[in-house]
Amino acid sequence: MITGALRSRIDSLWTDFWTGGITNPLTVIEQITFLMYSRLLDMQERTQEKRAAVTGKREPSLFGDADQDCRWETWRHYGGPEMLPHVRDRVFPHFRRLAERSSGDASHFAAFMKDAQLMIQKESLLVKAVNAVHELPLEKGDTKGDLYEYLLSKLTTAGINGQFRTPRHIIRMIVELMQPQPTDRVCDPSCGTAGFLIESYDYLLRHHSSVAGTHKEVIDGEEHISYSGDLLGEHRMHVDTDMFHAYDFDATMLRIATMNMVMHGVKQPDVHYQDTLSQSFEERHPKGSKNAFDLILANPPFKGSLDEQDVAPDILRTVKTKKTELLFIGLILRMLKVGGRSATIVPDGVLFGSSKAHVQLRQHLIENNQLEAVISLPSGVFKPYAGVSTAIIIFAKGGKTENVFFYDLQSDGFTLDDKRTKIGDGKGDMPDVQAKYMQWCEGHGDFSDRTAKAFEVAADDIRAQSYDMSINRYRQQTHIADKNIDPHEVLAQMKALEKEIQNELIELEELLG
Repeated sequence: MITGALRSRIDSLWTDFWTGGITNPLTVIEQITFLMYSRLLDMQERTQEKRAAVTGKREPSLFGDADQDCRWETWRHYGGPEMLPHVRDRVFPHFRRLAERSSGDASHFAAFMKDAQLMIQKESLLVKAVNAVHELPLEKGDTKGDLYEYLLSKLTTAGINGQFRTPRHIIRMIVELMQPQPTDRVCDPSCGTAGFLIESYDYLLRHHSSVAGTHKEVIDGEEHISYSGDLLGEHRMHVDTDMFHAYDFDATMLRIATMNMVMHGVKQPDVHYQDTLSQSFEERHPKGSKNAFDLILANPPFKGSLDEQDVAPDILRTVKTKKTELLFIGLILRMLKVGGRSATIVPDGVLFGSSKAHVQLRQHLIENNQLEAVISLPSGVFKPYAGVSTAIIIFAKGGKTENVFFYDLQSDGFTLDDKRTKIGDGKGDMPDVQAKYMQWCEGHGDFSDRTAKAFEVAADDIRAQSYDMSINRYRQQTHIADKNIDPHEVLAQMKALEKEIQNELIELEELLG
């Protein structure tokens, strides 16, 4: 979540572009993105240099000896007359050269960067934009994604496909629940800015770095820790080249997703422009569309127009509907390997909808797969983008469901209004849901009390309720019985109170003379 001050900076930068003659919102976003990317490249190079000082191993440089003048920290100090031709004729061609040599025959990065062009024609606007981008806190996690989402919110067409950003702390909680392993192939079929994949990569680094491979530094009074992942060992090649896969049908989102992943250290993210519900998915990506992944993390679009004729027939056989939130669950089951798992955010209607398609999908999850958990989220989690009530469903492909873990997450550590202000340490119920879910998975603890936040429900109970998976269907409310009071006692108390009031009125009258 970006702050008011940061929002004001973006608004000011946006105004500078418009007053500078660039009024197409998509062009504005692209140009700001390219400048962000240029700065991030230099930041990544400095991170690699620091990592090399610790490990003694130097990764291939993002800037060759001949391209050192393309580094952000070199040219950002230039004046307008020198900066404009340098960025246009040196920096942007460097983008293209870097993209073209990035990853052999799978140069997806090149596909999104090879056509990059500087559209800023005014020297003063470029200097303003460069200074503004330099002030953005891009070193803080996925802030660049938050900034980009705020830029996208300025588009009049934003939200038409039900897109909105998943809060970073919710993403982290989901990844911590799923515990990705360095041997996994991980996918997000509607990746947006690739937050789930980036957090999965960060999770691996945090859990596979030695003390020597962990670098701490203080920036603006805050401690920042970077992890080298030096303990990944034999899995490093897989992590760098075949672990992370992403699809989306928004080319702009794919560009920022690709940049985002590369800037976080993923060497060769497999990112594709693709409507994964379409029949063309299997044609274009036969190795990714079926039985391909160990872990799928997703917050798919909840609404939007859909051409039913273009939906893959085997998905429709699982659930015949036009509702994208249901079709995506069918898609995810198709994309998972047998035994593969998914954590997917769904609107509450998926859990209790009474249509034939809703019931059919829930029955399929219970009878032909292993539904593990339903974690109910508070309705304000996605504000200010949307106020829809949602839940996280965790399931594995294949087998049959015996028991389901339910959790009523009432606080995510932030207020549930549009301001989303941090409460206390900003963690709310999230540490508890992680602890309880791990206990349940390991067979520890008693989850029979349905008045608690965390409890277990047998699959037979869910079958008896027409496969309804809403938490309120099974959670029991505690009611404290009112204590019966003798009416004569109540009357006596009222008389005593009345007498006390009369005495005080008499005393007040005497004081007034």
